[in-house]
Amino acid sequence: MTDRIFPELAAFLAEVHAETNLISTERKDALDQLAAFIDERRNNGGIAKLIFICTHNSRRSHTAQLWAQTAAHHYGIDGIDTYSGGTEATAFNPRAMAALQRAGFRVETVTPGDNPLVSVRYATEADPMECFSKVYDQPPNPRKDFCAVMTCSEADQHCPIVFGVTERIVISYDDPKAFDGTLEEEARYDERCRQIAREMVWALGRVRID
Repeated sequence: MTDRIFPELAAFLAEVHAETNLISTERKDALDQLAAFIDERRNNGGIAKLIFICTHNSRRSHTAQLWAQTAAHHYGIDGIDTYSGGTEATAFNPRAMAALQRAGFRVETVTPGDNPLVSVRYATEADPMECFSKVYDQPPNPRKDFCAVMTCSEADQHCPIVFGVTERIVISYDDPKAFDGTLEEEARYDERCRQIAREMVWALGRVRID
């Protein structure tokens, strides 16, 4: 289905697909757990609901949500819904949005403000994904029967109980926020965006397609 994905995004996906050797065995084990959860739900005729959770729902969780859904589309896998949330709500960080744009996503602010509503597209024919910062159990996120993917160690520590969860998997990423306002800012955001893309491509590539 790559012909339906925006060309620059398809090229980016091809690049990260060739980099999966950079993923450690330990991280592949966690990513395989995610693929197994998706398989189990789809094999039983259900929907694999994935909530990517970090502390502020501003950078890593949004990025992982978007890449997971894009990778599912890339592989032609249905029955997957991705969401993101935090242990508190802030705002979708514009630096993370810019990194996603550089990778090939089409990003548009629908409603400005302290916590803007942002529309993100990865393909012409796919519905846009609406993103804003929210607590993990806030609508439109599901309240039960989902996999919580903890994308930062702080969220994993500060959220010892995720209510309604069926499975909890830790796939944490270093926060590019540490480089805000430095000469390395853009490169570090791009690096994190690329790492998350690479790992979501690996995980979704392990899902069985009947």
